[in-house]
Amino acid sequence: MEKITGGDLNSPETMRDVAAFYKRLAAQKEPLIRLDDFYGMGGAWVAYRHEDVAAMLKDPRLVKDMRKYVPQNEPEAAGASTYVGKLFEWLRNMPNMLTSDPPDHTRLRRLASKAFTPQMIEGLRPRIQQIADELLDDVQERGRMDLVADFAYPLPIIVISEILGIPAADRSLFRGWTQKLLQAATDPSQGSAAEDTLDEFIAYIRTLLDEKRRNPGSDVTSGLVQAYEQGDKLSENELLSTIWLLIIAGHETTVNLIGNGVLALLQHPGQMRLLRETPSLLPNAVEELLRMEGPIVIASRFAGENIAMHGKVIREGEIVLLTLAAANLDPQKFADSDKLDITREENEHLAFGKGIHHCLGAPLARMEGEIAFGTLLRRLPDLRLAVEPERLVYNHGKLRSLTSLPVIF
Repeated sequence: MEKITGGDLNSPETMRDVAAFYKRLAAQKEPLIRLDDFYGMGGAWVAYRHEDVAAMLKDPRLVKDMRKYVPQNEPEAAGASTYVGKLFEWLRNMPNMLTSDPPDHTRLRRLASKAFTPQMIEGLRPRIQQIADELLDDVQERGRMDLVADFAYPLPIIVISEILGIPAADRSLFRGWTQKLLQAATDPSQGSAAEDTLDEFIAYIRTLLDEKRRNPGSDVTSGLVQAYEQGDKLSENELLSTIWLLIIAGHETTVNLIGNGVLALLQHPGQMRLLRETPSLLPNAVEELLRMEGPIVIASRFAGENIAMHGKVIREGEIVLLTLAAANLDPQKFADSDKLDITREENEHLAFGKGIHHCLGAPLARMEGEIAFGTLLRRLPDLRLAVEPERLVYNHGKLRSLTSLPVIF
Protein backbone atom coordinates (compact mmCIF):
# COMPACT_ATOMS: atom_id res chain seq x y z
CA MET A 1 0.00 0.00 0.00
CA GLU A 2 1.38 3.40 -1.03
CA LYS A 3 2.05 5.64 1.96
CA ILE A 4 0.45 9.08 2.06
CA THR A 5 2.85 12.04 2.15
CA GLY A 6 2.35 15.72 2.90
CA GLY A 7 2.72 16.56 -0.77
CA ASP A 8 -0.21 14.30 -1.64
CA LEU A 9 -2.62 16.57 0.21
CA ASN A 10 -2.48 19.27 -2.45
CA SER A 11 -0.83 17.62 -5.43
CA PRO A 12 -2.22 18.34 -8.92
CA GLU A 13 -3.56 14.77 -8.98
CA THR A 14 -5.49 15.34 -5.74
CA MET A 15 -6.86 18.67 -6.94
CA ARG A 16 -8.06 17.07 -10.17
CA ASP A 17 -9.68 14.05 -8.55
CA VAL A 18 -10.50 14.41 -4.86
CA ALA A 19 -12.66 11.27 -4.94
CA ALA A 20 -9.65 9.18 -5.91
CA PHE A 21 -7.64 10.78 -3.12
CA TYR A 22 -10.38 9.93 -0.60
CA LYS A 23 -10.11 6.29 -1.68
CA ARG A 24 -6.34 6.41 -1.13
CA LEU A 25 -6.88 7.74 2.38
CA ALA A 26 -9.53 5.14 3.18
CA ALA A 27 -7.26 2.37 1.84
CA GLN A 28 -4.80 3.14 4.66
CA LYS A 29 -7.30 1.41 7.00
CA GLU A 30 -6.49 4.00 9.68
CA PRO A 31 -8.86 6.80 10.73
CA LEU A 32 -5.83 8.87 11.74
CA ILE A 33 -2.89 8.82 9.32
CA ARG A 34 0.57 9.77 10.50
CA LEU A 35 2.78 11.88 8.22
CA ASP A 36 6.51 11.77 8.88
CA ASP A 37 6.89 15.39 7.81
CA PHE A 38 4.67 18.22 6.64
CA TYR A 39 6.64 20.78 4.61
CA GLY A 40 9.57 20.86 6.99
CA MET A 41 7.47 21.43 10.10
CA GLY A 42 7.74 17.94 11.55
CA GLY A 43 5.27 15.10 11.83
CA ALA A 44 1.55 15.62 11.46
CA TRP A 45 -1.75 13.75 11.68
CA VAL A 46 -4.38 13.55 8.94
CA ALA A 47 -8.08 13.02 9.69
CA TYR A 48 -10.46 12.39 6.80
CA ARG A 49 -13.64 10.71 8.08
CA HIS A 50 -16.60 13.07 8.27
CA GLU A 51 -17.48 12.15 11.84
CA ASP A 52 -13.93 12.75 13.04
CA VAL A 53 -13.31 15.93 11.06
CA ALA A 54 -16.62 17.50 12.18
CA ALA A 55 -15.86 16.68 15.83
CA MET A 56 -12.27 17.92 15.63
CA LEU A 57 -13.31 21.22 14.05
CA LYS A 58 -15.34 21.88 17.21
CA ASP A 59 -12.85 20.45 19.70
CA PRO A 60 -11.41 23.25 21.91
CA ARG A 61 -8.31 21.11 22.51
CA LEU A 62 -7.34 21.72 18.88
CA VAL A 63 -6.19 25.31 18.55
CA LYS A 64 -5.20 27.79 15.86
CA ASP A 65 -2.70 30.07 17.60
CA MET A 66 0.69 29.02 16.24
CA ARG A 67 2.46 31.39 18.63
CA LYS A 68 2.05 28.69 21.26
CA TYR A 69 3.58 25.89 19.22
CA VAL A 70 5.96 27.41 16.66
CA PRO A 71 8.58 28.85 19.03
CA GLN A 72 10.18 32.10 17.92
CA ASN A 73 13.55 31.03 19.27
CA GLU A 74 13.52 27.69 17.42
CA PRO A 75 13.35 28.61 13.73
CA GLU A 76 14.24 25.13 12.51
CA ALA A 77 11.26 23.69 14.37
CA ALA A 78 9.10 26.17 12.49
CA GLY A 79 10.49 25.19 9.13
CA ALA A 80 12.03 28.65 8.90
CA SER A 81 14.26 27.59 6.01
CA THR A 82 11.11 27.34 3.89
CA TYR A 83 8.58 29.97 2.91
CA VAL A 84 6.02 28.12 5.05
CA GLY A 85 8.12 28.78 8.12
CA LYS A 86 8.59 32.43 7.17
CA LEU A 87 4.85 32.83 6.59
CA PHE A 88 4.25 31.27 10.01
CA GLU A 89 6.67 33.79 11.49
CA TRP A 90 4.74 36.63 9.83
CA LEU A 91 1.38 35.29 10.99
CA ARG A 92 2.69 34.87 14.52
CA ASN A 93 3.23 38.62 14.66
CA MET A 94 0.13 39.52 12.62
CA PRO A 95 -2.76 37.67 14.29
CA ASN A 96 -6.30 37.68 12.91
CA MET A 97 -9.47 35.77 13.75
CA LEU A 98 -8.38 32.80 11.61
CA THR A 99 -5.07 32.37 13.44
CA SER A 100 -6.14 33.05 17.03
CA ASP A 101 -8.11 31.39 19.80
CA PRO A 102 -10.54 32.82 22.37
CA PRO A 103 -10.62 35.40 23.83
CA ASP A 104 -8.71 37.16 21.02
CA HIS A 105 -10.63 35.26 18.35
CA THR A 106 -13.96 36.24 19.93
CA ARG A 107 -13.01 39.92 19.98
CA LEU A 108 -11.65 40.01 16.42
CA ARG A 109 -14.52 38.04 14.93
CA ARG A 110 -17.07 40.27 16.64
CA LEU A 111 -15.48 43.34 15.07
CA ALA A 112 -15.36 41.82 11.57
CA SER A 113 -18.83 40.30 11.79
CA LYS A 114 -20.45 43.73 11.68
CA ALA A 115 -19.91 43.64 7.91
CA PHE A 116 -21.58 40.26 7.47
CA THR A 117 -24.94 40.45 9.19
CA PRO A 118 -27.77 38.65 7.32
CA GLN A 119 -29.53 41.94 6.62
CA MET A 120 -26.40 43.55 5.16
CA ILE A 121 -25.63 40.51 3.02
CA GLU A 122 -29.17 40.32 1.65
CA GLY A 123 -29.01 44.03 0.89
CA LEU A 124 -26.11 43.31 -1.49
CA ARG A 125 -28.17 41.00 -3.72
CA PRO A 126 -29.23 43.62 -6.33
CA ARG A 127 -25.67 44.93 -6.63
CA ILE A 128 -24.18 41.43 -7.01
CA GLN A 129 -26.74 40.63 -9.69
CA GLN A 130 -25.84 43.87 -11.49
CA ILE A 131 -22.14 42.99 -11.40
CA ALA A 132 -22.81 39.48 -12.78
CA ASP A 133 -24.87 40.88 -15.63
CA GLU A 134 -22.32 43.56 -16.49
CA LEU A 135 -19.52 40.99 -16.62
CA LEU A 136 -21.50 38.87 -19.07
CA ASP A 137 -22.45 41.96 -21.09
CA ASP A 138 -18.72 42.50 -21.65
CA VAL A 139 -18.15 39.03 -23.16
CA GLN A 140 -21.48 37.97 -24.64
CA GLU A 141 -20.75 39.17 -28.16
CA ARG A 142 -17.38 37.35 -28.21
CA GLY A 143 -19.03 33.97 -27.73
CA ARG A 144 -16.16 32.77 -25.54
CA MET A 145 -14.34 33.65 -22.35
CA ASP A 146 -12.01 32.37 -19.69
CA LEU A 147 -14.63 31.83 -17.04
CA VAL A 148 -12.09 32.27 -14.22
CA ALA A 149 -10.47 35.51 -15.44
CA ASP A 150 -13.57 37.08 -16.99
CA PHE A 151 -16.27 36.12 -14.50
CA ALA A 152 -15.39 34.00 -11.45
CA TYR A 153 -12.56 36.30 -10.29
CA PRO A 154 -13.96 39.79 -10.95
CA LEU A 155 -17.38 39.07 -9.39
CA PRO A 156 -16.24 38.46 -5.78
CA ILE A 157 -13.28 40.84 -5.92
CA ILE A 158 -15.57 43.71 -6.94
CA VAL A 159 -17.99 42.79 -4.13
CA ILE A 160 -15.38 42.55 -1.35
CA SER A 161 -13.59 45.67 -2.62
CA GLU A 162 -16.79 47.65 -2.37
CA ILE A 163 -17.45 46.28 1.12
CA LEU A 164 -13.94 47.26 2.22
CA GLY A 165 -13.84 50.58 0.39
CA ILE A 166 -10.98 49.62 -1.95
CA PRO A 167 -10.68 51.79 -5.09
CA ALA A 168 -11.74 50.08 -8.31
CA ALA A 169 -8.37 50.78 -9.92
CA ASP A 170 -6.58 48.64 -7.31
CA ARG A 171 -8.62 45.44 -7.61
CA SER A 172 -6.42 43.88 -10.25
CA LEU A 173 -3.50 43.76 -7.80
CA PHE A 174 -5.01 41.19 -5.50
CA ARG A 175 -5.29 38.21 -7.82
CA GLY A 176 -1.56 38.09 -8.52
CA TRP A 177 -0.61 38.69 -4.90
CA THR A 178 -2.98 36.05 -3.56
CA GLN A 179 -1.95 33.44 -6.11
CA LYS A 180 1.75 33.90 -5.33
CA LEU A 181 1.18 33.58 -1.59
CA LEU A 182 -1.01 30.49 -1.84
CA GLN A 183 1.31 28.74 -4.29
CA ALA A 184 4.42 29.53 -2.26
CA ALA A 185 2.90 27.85 0.80
CA THR A 186 3.44 24.51 -0.94
CA ASP A 187 6.32 25.37 -3.27
CA PRO A 188 9.54 26.39 -1.50
CA SER A 189 11.10 27.58 -4.76
CA GLN A 190 8.61 30.47 -4.76
CA GLY A 191 9.55 31.63 -1.27
CA SER A 192 11.63 34.67 -2.16
CA ALA A 193 9.07 36.06 -4.60
CA ALA A 194 6.30 35.44 -2.07
CA GLU A 195 8.14 37.35 0.64
CA ASP A 196 8.34 40.36 -1.68
CA THR A 197 4.66 39.91 -2.52
CA LEU A 198 3.68 39.82 1.14
CA ASP A 199 5.63 43.04 1.74
CA GLU A 200 3.88 44.72 -1.20
CA PHE A 201 0.47 43.52 -0.04
CA ILE A 202 0.95 44.84 3.51
CA ALA A 203 2.40 48.12 2.24
CA TYR A 204 -0.75 48.56 0.15
CA ILE A 205 -2.97 47.95 3.19
CA ARG A 206 -0.99 50.50 5.22
CA THR A 207 -1.59 53.06 2.47
CA LEU A 208 -5.29 52.16 2.40
CA LEU A 209 -5.56 52.59 6.19
CA ASP A 210 -3.87 55.98 6.02
CA GLU A 211 -6.38 57.07 3.39
CA LYS A 212 -9.31 55.90 5.54
CA ARG A 213 -7.93 57.86 8.49
CA ARG A 214 -7.87 61.01 6.37
CA ASN A 215 -11.13 60.36 4.54
CA PRO A 216 -13.28 57.84 6.42
CA GLY A 217 -16.34 56.42 4.72
CA SER A 218 -19.12 53.97 5.52
CA ASP A 219 -17.04 50.96 4.45
CA VAL A 220 -15.73 48.18 6.69
CA THR A 221 -12.11 49.35 6.57
CA SER A 222 -13.10 52.77 7.89
CA GLY A 223 -15.07 51.09 10.67
CA LEU A 224 -12.11 48.95 11.71
CA VAL A 225 -9.80 51.99 11.66
CA GLN A 226 -12.21 53.79 13.98
CA ALA A 227 -12.30 50.75 16.30
CA TYR A 228 -8.50 50.76 16.40
CA GLU A 229 -8.32 54.45 17.18
CA GLN A 230 -10.80 54.05 20.04
CA GLY A 231 -8.18 51.82 21.68
CA ASP A 232 -8.16 48.39 23.31
CA LYS A 233 -10.28 46.75 20.59
CA LEU A 234 -7.49 45.69 18.25
CA SER A 235 -3.79 46.39 17.78
CA GLU A 236 -2.29 47.86 14.63
CA ASN A 237 -0.94 44.45 13.58
CA GLU A 238 -4.38 42.92 14.16
CA LEU A 239 -5.92 45.69 12.05
CA LEU A 240 -3.49 45.08 9.18
CA SER A 241 -3.90 41.32 9.34
CA THR A 242 -7.70 41.50 9.54
CA ILE A 243 -7.94 43.60 6.37
CA TRP A 244 -5.44 41.25 4.68
CA LEU A 245 -7.58 38.25 5.65
CA LEU A 246 -10.84 39.85 4.51
CA ILE A 247 -9.37 40.67 1.10
CA ILE A 248 -8.06 37.13 0.54
CA ALA A 249 -10.89 35.15 2.11
CA GLY A 250 -13.46 37.55 0.68
CA HIS A 251 -12.69 36.62 -2.90
CA GLU A 252 -10.35 33.66 -3.36
CA THR A 253 -12.63 30.90 -2.09
CA THR A 254 -15.63 32.20 -4.05
CA VAL A 255 -13.58 32.45 -7.25
CA ASN A 256 -12.91 28.75 -6.95
CA LEU A 257 -16.41 27.77 -5.89
CA ILE A 258 -17.66 29.34 -9.13
CA GLY A 259 -14.88 27.91 -11.32
CA ASN A 260 -14.98 24.40 -9.87
CA GLY A 261 -18.76 24.43 -9.73
CA VAL A 262 -19.24 25.45 -13.36
CA LEU A 263 -16.79 22.76 -14.48
CA ALA A 264 -18.72 20.16 -12.47
CA LEU A 265 -22.01 21.21 -14.06
CA LEU A 266 -20.49 21.13 -17.55
CA GLN A 267 -19.28 17.60 -16.85
CA HIS A 268 -22.74 16.58 -15.60
CA PRO A 269 -25.04 17.89 -18.35
CA GLY A 270 -28.12 16.21 -16.87
CA GLN A 271 -27.65 18.10 -13.61
CA MET A 272 -26.94 21.35 -15.46
CA ARG A 273 -30.10 20.93 -17.53
CA LEU A 274 -32.16 20.21 -14.40
CA LEU A 275 -30.79 23.34 -12.71
CA ARG A 276 -31.46 25.49 -15.76
CA GLU A 277 -35.05 24.21 -15.92
CA THR A 278 -35.61 24.45 -12.17
CA PRO A 279 -33.93 27.61 -10.81
CA SER A 280 -35.54 26.99 -7.41
CA LEU A 281 -32.88 24.31 -6.96
CA LEU A 282 -30.08 26.91 -6.93
CA PRO A 283 -29.65 26.93 -3.11
CA ASN A 284 -29.49 23.12 -3.12
CA ALA A 285 -27.08 23.14 -6.03
CA VAL A 286 -24.70 25.54 -4.30
CA GLU A 287 -24.58 23.27 -1.23
CA GLU A 288 -23.91 20.21 -3.37
CA LEU A 289 -21.18 21.98 -5.34
CA LEU A 290 -19.63 23.12 -2.07
CA ARG A 291 -19.65 19.51 -0.90
CA MET A 292 -18.13 17.99 -4.01
CA GLU A 293 -16.08 20.85 -5.42
CA GLY A 294 -15.32 23.08 -2.44
CA PRO A 295 -12.10 25.09 -2.73
CA ILE A 296 -10.67 24.39 0.73
CA VAL A 297 -9.04 20.96 0.85
CA ILE A 298 -7.43 21.14 4.32
CA ALA A 299 -7.95 22.97 7.59
CA SER A 300 -5.07 22.88 10.08
CA ARG A 301 -4.90 22.92 13.86
CA PHE A 302 -2.36 22.37 16.64
CA ALA A 303 -3.00 19.96 19.49
CA GLY A 304 -3.33 22.12 22.59
CA GLU A 305 -2.77 19.09 24.81
CA ASN A 306 -2.21 15.36 24.42
CA ILE A 307 -5.30 13.91 22.74
CA ALA A 308 -6.10 10.18 22.70
CA MET A 309 -8.08 9.16 19.64
CA HIS A 310 -8.58 5.89 17.78
CA GLY A 311 -5.88 4.21 19.83
CA LYS A 312 -3.33 6.92 18.94
CA VAL A 313 -1.99 9.85 20.93
CA ILE A 314 -1.73 13.23 19.22
CA ARG A 315 0.98 14.97 21.21
CA GLU A 316 0.65 18.56 22.38
CA GLY A 317 1.96 20.92 19.72
CA GLU A 318 1.63 18.49 16.81
CA ILE A 319 -0.06 19.62 13.61
CA VAL A 320 -3.46 18.11 12.79
CA LEU A 321 -4.66 18.32 9.18
CA LEU A 322 -8.41 18.05 8.71
CA THR A 323 -9.19 17.10 5.11
CA LEU A 324 -12.51 18.83 4.53
CA ALA A 325 -12.65 17.75 0.89
CA ALA A 326 -12.27 14.07 1.77
CA ALA A 327 -14.76 14.26 4.65
CA ASN A 328 -17.32 15.70 2.24
CA LEU A 329 -17.04 12.49 0.17
CA ASP A 330 -17.40 10.05 3.08
CA PRO A 331 -19.91 7.36 2.09
CA GLN A 332 -20.68 6.79 5.77
CA LYS A 333 -22.18 10.29 5.83
CA PHE A 334 -23.49 10.86 2.29
CA ALA A 335 -25.44 8.36 0.21
CA ASP A 336 -23.89 8.02 -3.26
CA SER A 337 -21.17 10.33 -1.96
CA ASP A 338 -19.25 10.46 -5.26
CA LYS A 339 -22.37 11.40 -7.25
CA LEU A 340 -23.29 15.02 -8.00
CA ASP A 341 -26.94 15.39 -6.98
CA ILE A 342 -28.33 18.93 -6.85
CA THR A 343 -31.57 17.60 -5.31
CA ARG A 344 -29.71 16.22 -2.27
CA GLU A 345 -31.64 17.17 0.85
CA GLU A 346 -29.37 16.19 3.76
CA ASN A 347 -26.10 17.95 3.10
CA GLU A 348 -24.11 18.61 6.24
CA HIS A 349 -20.91 19.32 4.34
CA LEU A 350 -17.85 20.88 5.94
CA ALA A 351 -16.80 23.22 3.13
CA PHE A 352 -17.14 26.23 5.44
CA GLY A 353 -15.70 24.45 8.45
CA LYS A 354 -17.54 24.09 11.74
CA GLY A 355 -17.37 25.47 15.26
CA ILE A 356 -16.03 28.89 16.23
CA HIS A 357 -13.99 29.19 13.02
CA HIS A 358 -16.94 28.49 10.72
CA CYS A 359 -16.50 30.80 7.73
CA LEU A 360 -17.77 34.29 8.58
CA GLY A 361 -18.44 35.02 4.91
CA ALA A 362 -20.42 31.84 4.19
CA PRO A 363 -23.76 33.65 3.60
CA LEU A 364 -22.06 36.03 1.15
CA ALA A 365 -20.31 33.18 -0.68
CA ARG A 366 -23.59 31.27 -0.96
CA MET A 367 -25.36 34.30 -2.40
CA GLU A 368 -22.55 34.99 -4.87
CA GLY A 369 -22.64 31.34 -5.94
CA GLU A 370 -26.40 31.33 -6.45
CA ILE A 371 -26.30 34.53 -8.50
CA ALA A 372 -23.26 33.41 -10.52
CA PHE A 373 -24.62 29.98 -11.46
CA GLY A 374 -28.14 31.25 -12.04
CA THR A 375 -27.02 34.13 -14.27
CA LEU A 376 -24.68 31.95 -16.34
CA LEU A 377 -27.33 29.30 -16.97
CA ARG A 378 -30.04 31.84 -17.77
CA ARG A 379 -28.00 34.00 -20.12
CA LEU A 380 -25.73 31.40 -21.74
CA PRO A 381 -27.95 28.47 -22.77
CA ASP A 382 -25.20 26.96 -24.97
CA LEU A 383 -22.42 27.19 -22.38
CA ARG A 384 -19.82 24.45 -22.90
CA LEU A 385 -16.13 23.71 -22.47
CA ALA A 386 -13.78 25.08 -25.12
CA VAL A 387 -11.05 22.50 -24.36
CA GLU A 388 -10.90 18.86 -23.35
CA PRO A 389 -11.15 18.48 -19.56
CA GLU A 390 -7.75 16.74 -19.50
CA ARG A 391 -6.11 19.98 -20.64
CA LEU A 392 -7.34 21.98 -17.66
CA VAL A 393 -4.65 22.83 -15.12
CA TYR A 394 -5.02 23.22 -11.37
CA ASN A 395 -2.90 25.61 -9.36
CA HIS A 396 -0.39 24.02 -7.02
CA GLY A 397 -1.40 25.65 -3.76
CA LYS A 398 -3.55 25.38 -0.67
CA LEU A 399 -6.83 25.85 -2.51
CA ARG A 400 -8.41 23.68 -5.18
CA SER A 401 -8.37 26.16 -8.02
CA LEU A 402 -8.22 26.12 -11.81
CA THR A 403 -5.68 28.33 -13.57
CA SER A 404 -8.28 28.98 -16.26
CA LEU A 405 -11.56 27.61 -17.59
CA PRO A 406 -12.03 28.35 -21.32
CA VAL A 407 -15.71 28.16 -22.36
CA ILE A 408 -17.75 28.94 -25.45
CA PHE A 409 -21.43 29.81 -25.70
